[in-house]
Amino acid sequence: MIFRRKKERIVKEVTILGAGYAGLRALRALQEKQGSFHITLVDQNDYHYEATCLHEVAAGTQPKEKITFPIKDVVKGSTTFIQDCVQAIDTEKQEITLANNAPLHYDYLIVSLGFRSETFGIPGAKEDALQMVNIETAEKIHQHILAMMAKYKETKDKNYLKLVVCGAGFTGIELVGSLVEARPRYAKIAGVQPEEIEIYCVEAAPSILPMFNDDLTNYCLSYLDKWQVKLMTGKAIKAIKPNTVVYQDGKEDTDLAELQAATIIWTTGVSGSEVITKSGFSERRGRVMVNEDLTDPNHANVYLIGDVSAVMDKESNRPYPTTAQIATKMGAHAGENILRQLAGQAPTPFTYQSQGSVASIGNTHAFGVVGKGSKPMKGYPASVVKKMIENKSLLELGGFKEVMAKGRFDLYH
Repeated sequence: MIFRRKKERIVKEVTILGAGYAGLRALRALQEKQGSFHITLVDQNDYHYEATCLHEVAAGTQPKEKITFPIKDVVKGSTTFIQDCVQAIDTEKQEITLANNAPLHYDYLIVSLGFRSETFGIPGAKEDALQMVNIETAEKIHQHILAMMAKYKETKDKNYLKLVVCGAGFTGIELVGSLVEARPRYAKIAGVQPEEIEIYCVEAAPSILPMFNDDLTNYCLSYLDKWQVKLMTGKAIKAIKPNTVVYQDGKEDTDLAELQAATIIWTTGVSGSEVITKSGFSERRGRVMVNEDLTDPNHANVYLIGDVSAVMDKESNRPYPTTAQIATKMGAHAGENILRQLAGQAPTPFTYQSQGSVASIGNTHAFGVVGKGSKPMKGYPASVVKKMIENKSLLELGGFKEVMAKGRFDLYH
C-alpha cells in the first residue's frame, strides 16, 4: 500500500495598513471570499471615522460619535486587527515595523495610511494654526473655539470673536458653513449677538471651487455674503504668527497685510502619510504614482490606495483628486486584484468614473453635481443627496448596522 502525504495548505498573509475609506473597503472585498489567506488590519485608532465630516466635529455641529464606528464591528473571519502606529515599510524584506508590536511579515500589502496636513513650507502654519486632519484635531478646534468665546466674555477683546479659515477649497468652504451654523451657540457663550462673531476665509486663488460651474459657485457665494462671511480671495498666505495671518495684499511679494484673530484653522491642502517618504517609495508629497492596477511600480504585491496614491486621469492628463469616493473604489479594486493574484490570475487595470461631488454649507444647504452626467444640484435637495452619499459610504464600509446607528436621516431640519 502506498501512502501519500497530505498536501499542506500554504496560507498567504494579506496586510492592510489603515482603516480609512480605502482600507476598510479593501477589507470588505477580501472578507467576502474564503481562501488560503489570513488578513491583518493595522490602524492607530480602534475606530473608523468619516473624514469628510471632520468639519462638523470641528465646528461642534455633530459629536464625534456620529461620524465614527468601532473597527471591531467589521473585522470578521480570518482577520486580525492590531491597533498600532506604522513606523516603516521594508518592501525588500516584506516587513512592516510597528511602534508597539513585533514586525509584521506580508505576502501582499495594501497601504492606505491616509493624509496629513500640507503647509507648503509656510512659516508658522504648523505651529500657530490649528490643523484639521483627524478626530483629535477636529475636537481640539471645537474646544479651542469655545474657550475663545469664554475669554471674550472676560476680556471683551474682539479678536476672540474672530474665526479664520485658511483655504477656500472643498474642506475650507464646508467648515465655514458649519461655523456659520454653530455661530448662535458660540454667541450665547460669548454673550454677544451672532453677527458679532466674524468668520473669515482666506484664499490665494482669485475664486473658489473651480470644479463647479458659475451658477453653483454663485449659489455658494450668495449664501456666504448673506451670512456675512468675509471671503478674502486672491490673498496668498505668507506666514502664520501667533494669533495673526500674514497675507499678500497686492501684486508685489512685499505688499503684506495682517489679519489678527484668536482662532486660525488651516485647511489649505493635504499630502500622503509620512510613512511613504520614510519607507523609500518613489513619491511626491507622500503620494506614489501607481501602475494601472494600483500596484507600486517596483513591487507587484504592494498596492497603494487612497491619499498615498496618485492615479492618472487619461482625459485630463492629471492625477484624479483624492476623494472618499475614489478611495472607496480603489479599496474594492485592490482587494479584488489580490484575490485574483491568490488564484493565480493577473490583476486588472483600475478604471474610475466620478459619480459627482456635493459640498455642504451647513445642514440644509449644499451644491454640486451628481451622477455620470454631472447633473447640477443646489439647495435643500442637494443637502439630502449629500446625506444619502454619506449613508451609502457607511453601508459600503460598515454595513447595515452602522447605517442604522450612525446614518444621516436628519433630512428635514
